[in-house]
Amino acid sequence: MRIPRLRRPRAPQRRRGTHSLRGKLTLANVGLLAVGIVVATAVSLMGMRHYLLGQIDAQLMKTRQSLGSSGLTMRQIDSLAALALIRDRFVQPAGQRSRPDSVFTAVDPGGRAIPIAGFAPSDAQRALADAVGDPRALAAGSTPEDIGLHGASYRATAARLDDGNYIVLASTTDALHRGIGKALKLDLAVGTLLLALLACLTMFSVRRRMLPLEDMVETSSAIAEGDLTRRVPSSHHPTQEVEQLRVALNSMLHQVESAYRTRERSAAQLRRFVADASHELRTPLAAIRGYLQLYDKGMLTEPAERRRAWDRMNAEADRMGRLVDELLTLARLDQRPELRLREVDAGRLVRDAAEDLRAQQPERPLTVEADGALPVRADESGLRQVLGNLVTNVRVHTPADVPVRLAAERVAGTVRLLVADKGPGLDEDDAARVFDRFFRAGGGAGSGLGMAIVQGVVAAHGGTVTVRTALGQGFAVTVVLPAATAAGEDTA
Repeated sequence: MRIPRLRRPRAPQRRRGTHSLRGKLTLANVGLLAVGIVVATAVSLMGMRHYLLGQIDAQLMKTRQSLGSSGLTMRQIDSLAALALIRDRFVQPAGQRSRPDSVFTAVDPGGRAIPIAGFAPSDAQRALADAVGDPRALAAGSTPEDIGLHGASYRATAARLDDGNYIVLASTTDALHRGIGKALKLDLAVGTLLLALLACLTMFSVRRRMLPLEDMVETSSAIAEGDLTRRVPSSHHPTQEVEQLRVALNSMLHQVESAYRTRERSAAQLRRFVADASHELRTPLAAIRGYLQLYDKGMLTEPAERRRAWDRMNAEADRMGRLVDELLTLARLDQRPELRLREVDAGRLVRDAAEDLRAQQPERPLTVEADGALPVRADESGLRQVLGNLVTNVRVHTPADVPVRLAAERVAGTVRLLVADKGPGLDEDDAARVFDRFFRAGGGAGSGLGMAIVQGVVAAHGGTVTVRTALGQGFAVTVVLPAATAAGEDTA
């Protein structure tokens, strides 16, 4: 079903880049991973530095403890044969410019480097003494301290000898910094690779997950252009939330389409109703106006002519009054009026309708099957109108010798009223329109509102009315009132 397009709406544009949901989700995931990588890298590097510095400090403190607890003096150190090993390891000849991994020097209480075993301090030893300054604070400290030596970082500590001099020990931390730098570069490379991989995977995954939303956008655009039958298709791998949204949106679209169809059908019925009502009211008004014009021009000179004109105007006025009454009845039924329900004997109403038909057409064969009482709770005037309209249809649209059957019975907790004749019946097309307002099969007599009123009254009682007919097989109307109608109190 397509609706007329007055103005074509602009289809929503799919925004790309960082302003789209896909871009925002990708940036959010990449940002979170980047923060995680930075935090993990910082923690790992801090742990690595703490561990390596701990090893250097432990070695320095172990050597310092050994020197401090041995009770040595500078003279004893000079006389020790083991000093040769220490000299080969820590002391470098003067003039050597390379950066040693470890530096060992002796200083006096003033912090000046002093010779060891007659050897003058090297440049590295003097630089170490200058960098340390006062060795007493270094010897009193519980942990080694950072110092700069020839542009490099060292960890240094000092041990006090028994003669008041100090031994200063320093180990370089260049290896530590080089290791941390390499680890940082490796972490950055791996992190960058992970971020790029995550961005690609997120873009692919989000694009796949956003396909149902794109289908919803396309469906909404198609509906905006007039195609109310479009629905959002189901994806192959839907998520729970998207599937719930799809189902809810399709349900809403179904309700919108149903409401639009109902509105169009109601509007068409209203237009047809107004046109038919105007046509039906115009006919008696035209007849009355014509006779009044004849009377006004003095063309009705004979008493018989005036009497016939008077009778015709009264008949047309009565017809117009009945038509207006039926229209008012249908209008009240459309507003779903509250019925005055009370206990009514449906069998008695059927027998009364049969007596009315016998009084009007005594020669018509009539069968009545409504023995005993059939109490129901209903609006008596409404049910009498239903039976009256059905009997009137039989009397007006069938010959006087056609048999008629009226019946009332209780079946499975419901009350069924039947009015059937063996007249000419209706074809399939006319039977489908029998409840339409102002419909008259074959252009017959009447206003064409009787069956519409029957359907409206029965529907107001919560019942149903069905028609069984075919050409040459008669016309049968069955009214079924539900069991709930037969219970309850009077309502106003």
